[in-house]
Amino acid sequence: MLNKARRTALTAVALSALALTACGGDDSTAEGTGDAGLGLVSEGTLTVCSEIPFEPFEYEENGEYTGFDIDLMKAIGAGMDLDVEIQQQGFEAIQSGTAVNAGMCDISASAITITEERAQNIEFTDSYFDSVQTLLVPAGSDIKGIDDLAGKTVGVQQSTTGADYAKENTKDAEIIEYPGDGEMFQAIKAGSIDVILQDIAVNANHTKDGAFDIVEEYPTDESYGFAAKKGNTELVEQINTQLTELRDNGKYTEIYDSYFAD
Repeated sequence: MLNKARRTALTAVALSALALTACGGDDSTAEGTGDAGLGLVSEGTLTVCSEIPFEPFEYEENGEYTGFDIDLMKAIGAGMDLDVEIQQQGFEAIQSGTAVNAGMCDISASAITITEERAQNIEFTDSYFDSVQTLLVPAGSDIKGIDDLAGKTVGVQQSTTGADYAKENTKDAEIIEYPGDGEMFQAIKAGSIDVILQDIAVNANHTKDGAFDIVEEYPTDESYGFAAKKGNTELVEQINTQLTELRDNGKYTEIYDSYFAD
């Protein structure tokens, strides 16, 4: 039953994000634009910062970086006649704007929720994916929701909206922050924490082998955007054009289905 609910939720939020992207587009046909006026770190290359792993959005497989965000970035780069280079970077530097503003990369793609606070330091593209927060527990756990967390340990990823939600909405629980999902998931598998509170798509990915369940979802009206250096509106506009083109030509749906459709 939860599997069906998760599929429905993921499909709905993705379609919602696409509608927002369409509103930000125009009627022109997207064509390769090159790197004129974009202020790229490396000429001819779109350098992308991403916190890896955060499966299914970004992770490493067979020695290559892949995932929903990564594939979208590769498609966007191709539409702009640019090579794409992925760089591993911590999420704190990504969400704060340090990565792009210091010239570590041109764009950050790492399931970044668009917030007013973050928008003070970075330029967000149109949204491309909507999300909700969720509670992940080991299968068979007596924890059925956020009201059962008193005296429990809650794993969250530092500097995320999931961490903020946990701090604001849990009572008498110990919140433990981790650098990324990889460390956090190892902790719950080892029994070091009782639950994980984070975005639905990532938690849903952890339920595939039946060892963990999502027991509760929290609508938070969150949308993901790619993030560029503050003031680099030209790059943002070109990426928005590519997002619209990917929606119109069906490539977005193709990439989405490869990660989220059963």
